[in-house]
Amino acid sequence: MKKVKVTQIRSGIGRTRKQKDTLTALGFKRMNQSLEIELSPAVAGMVDKVKHLLKVEEI
Repeated sequence: MKKVKVTQIRSGIGRTRKQKDTLTALGFKRMNQSLEIELSPAVAGMVDKVKHLLKVEEI
């Protein structure tokens, strides 16, 4: 599977509980944190749900 670098660029404050839970499930704990994630179909769906809060770059 391909890997992507995902960075949280916007805050979860003021977002719905589902969006906050999705950020937590992806592993984000703070702003401007970057993670390298294997892009499985489940993870791709999670990233798509909060794409307005994230920056995604292919590695």
